[in-house]
Amino acid sequence: MHGRKLTITQVVWVAVSLVAVTLFVAGLPLLYNLNQELRIYPPGDRDAVHAYLMQLGLSVDLFAAYLVALGIIHAVAYFTVAAVVFWRKSDEPMALFVGLLLVLYGATFWGTTYVVGAIHPLLEWLSSFLESLGWGMLFLLFFIFPNGRFVPRWTRWPAGVLVTGAVLLALFPNPPFNMESWPFWRFFYNGLGWLLIGGYAQIYRYLRVSSPAQRQQSKWAFFGFTVALAGYLGWIWIDTLLPLDRPESRVLADLVGNAVVLGFMLIIPLSFGVAIFRYRLWDIDIIINRTLVYGTLTGMLVAIYFGGVTLLQGMLRGLTGQESTVAIVASTLTIAVLFNPLRRRIQSFIDRRFYRRKYDAAKALETFSAKLRDETDLDAVKGDLVGVIKETLQPKHVSLWVHPDPILKHEKKRAAIRESGHAE
Repeated sequence: MHGRKLTITQVVWVAVSLVAVTLFVAGLPLLYNLNQELRIYPPGDRDAVHAYLMQLGLSVDLFAAYLVALGIIHAVAYFTVAAVVFWRKSDEPMALFVGLLLVLYGATFWGTTYVVGAIHPLLEWLSSFLESLGWGMLFLLFFIFPNGRFVPRWTRWPAGVLVTGAVLLALFPNPPFNMESWPFWRFFYNGLGWLLIGGYAQIYRYLRVSSPAQRQQSKWAFFGFTVALAGYLGWIWIDTLLPLDRPESRVLADLVGNAVVLGFMLIIPLSFGVAIFRYRLWDIDIIINRTLVYGTLTGMLVAIYFGGVTLLQGMLRGLTGQESTVAIVASTLTIAVLFNPLRRRIQSFIDRRFYRRKYDAAKALETFSAKLRDETDLDAVKGDLVGVIKETLQPKHVSLWVHPDPILKHEKKRAAIRESGHAE
């Protein structure tokens, strides 16, 4: 962009960002007071929560400051990446779109703007507007990333419905009719429909349209988003399974869970920052591979550990009538023994299923290296080299040129001169 269009876009970007950041900063003291008064817990549990915090050596002030500090770290990370994007790429529409999305997500995710909305109806409307705008832009991102175009072309129609719905919901956060009661609209109101259409658009774009550079950008951006979403939903799932009926358990879950959620959420701005600026900084394929391997390995080991502990505890309790640490020790030793064999098997399975071409190429190069150590015939080496290049790189044509040995060439010249009877 350039000229008046660029200027208007930049002014709007700065104005919306300033409003979002201002509401976030204004809500920090309110959020601190909310946590300090333990209003995030039911009234009947607050005395027990306070006593348990004292038992842990934590004051209520420190507990409230801890929760607010996590929100500040989250927001600062998003705001920083957005500011760098605006500073370096303020003339590119897609970069401005991602930057504004990061600002809105950083300001509204931790609930700070929501707390501000409780002060005045106008602030409530403004907070709802920013939140709806952020969610609408997040779903729209799937339709247009990384070049800002709708691919395939028909996706502009559902995107238009998405934008219209987001704008109406932002302007009228409390409509007179309940759209969630409509079965078809609920499917899209909750975001699942937009994610499915946007996910299809991204896959189609990646396979049919994107250049190699755009594919790397897409891998970086949506790898970070997928890992963050999976981690966030995984913690919610664990949170629902934990026995949190006691206030003490709820406090520990809040102390640990908020930090876990923060760690996963920080992946999003970092991955988008790398995708926009330095998508060749690291090999994303290796990172995805390692994530699949160690994520699967961790899940299997956790299941084996807790399953083993539960099973052995039940057996020992039936035999001895009391709890024993033998189950924990045995499960820990089992995990230590199974770690490397499971890792190798999972790595081999993922290489075969998800990286088949690279896996076959690696096997072909390994076989060629083994043959090369024992091969002495140059012509045979040439044939093997051409064959392995055809198998791994699959080019249309292969030609091999061997540089002549200058010493051997000189000897042949001297022999030809001697045979012709001429003096050197």
